[in-house]
Amino acid sequence: MRIAIAALLSLFAGFAQASQDIADQYPQSELYSKPVEVIPHVWSAIGATAPPTYENAGHNNNLSFIVTGEGVVVVNSGASSRLAAALHEEIKQVTDQPVVLVINENGQGHAMLGNGYWRDQGVDILAHVDAVAETREYASVILTRMKAYNRDKAEGSRVEHANLSFEDEYALTLGGVEIKVLHLGPAHDPGDVQVWIPEWDIMLTGDLAFHERMPPIFPHTCTGCWIETWETRLEPMNPTYIIPGHGHPTNLAQVRRYTRDYLVDLRARIGEHIDDGGDLAGAYYVDQSKWSHLDTFEELATRNAGQVFEEMEWE
Repeated sequence: MRIAIAALLSLFAGFAQASQDIADQYPQSELYSKPVEVIPHVWSAIGATAPPTYENAGHNNNLSFIVTGEGVVVVNSGASSRLAAALHEEIKQVTDQPVVLVINENGQGHAMLGNGYWRDQGVDILAHVDAVAETREYASVILTRMKAYNRDKAEGSRVEHANLSFEDEYALTLGGVEIKVLHLGPAHDPGDVQVWIPEWDIMLTGDLAFHERMPPIFPHTCTGCWIETWETRLEPMNPTYIIPGHGHPTNLAQVRRYTRDYLVDLRARIGEHIDDGGDLAGAYYVDQSKWSHLDTFEELATRNAGQVFEEMEWE
C-alpha cells in the first residue's frame, strides 16, 4: 500500500507544470477537476492553477475531504454555493457518511463562499479567529469580487461566517482517526490553517504551501514570518504526504522548492537591490526568471517584488 501511495505522489510531483490554458478537466461538474483519492480515505478536487475565472468557477484552490467511519470532514467550502453543492455530490458518490465539519483554510473567497450551502445542511464551519475577522471586515468586497467573475454561477452564494473558531489548535477524533487543525504561524494570509492527520502522516497545508504556481504576496503578508513558520514549525513535523493549498498533492521537498525557496530567493534579490540603493520602481525588475515556469508568474512576479520591497525597506 505504501509503495502504491508513493508512486501516486511521485506521479503528481512529476506532472508537467499546469497551464492556465488547460481546459476544464471535469466539464459535467461545477468542479474544475474530479476528486482523486490521494491516500486511502483522503480525497481532493485539485483546482486550476490559474486565477479565478468564470470558466473554472473560482475552483482554483484544492477542495478536499477526509472520510472516516463517523463522518466526513471537508477542507474548504469553495468559491460559491454551487461549487460546494458540486463537491457534496462527489462526496456522496464515495461514502454514505454525512459531512460533519467544514474547515476554511483562511478567509479568502474560494475557501469560504460556499459556507452558506453547508450551513443550510446543518454542518458546522471551523476557521481560525483571524480568518473570521478577515471575512467580517471584507465580506462585501469578497462576495462582490466573486460575483464579478462568476456571474450566474454565483447564484445562491452569500457570506456566511464560520460558527466555530480557534487560535492555536482544534483537535477532533472521528472513527478513531485523530485530526488536528493547526495554526502553525503567520504565512500567506491571516488565519491560514493546516490539517494534520498524524496516523496517516499527511498534512493539508492550506496556503502555507504552494505547488506548480507562484505564491501571491499580499500587502498584509509577512514573507519573513512565512519563512520562519515554515522552518521552525512545518519542517520539524516532516509530513510524508502533502496536499498544498494550490497544485497537485506531492511531498515536502517539492513544496519547499516552490514556496519557501521562492520566498528566500526573492527576499535575497530584493535585499541586494536595497543594499545597492535601489528604489521601488527598480524592485519590480529584479531577476525572477528562475521561477518563470510557474503558473501565474506573469500576473504575480512584479507585484510580489514590489510587496517584498515595501516589507523589507524598513526591516
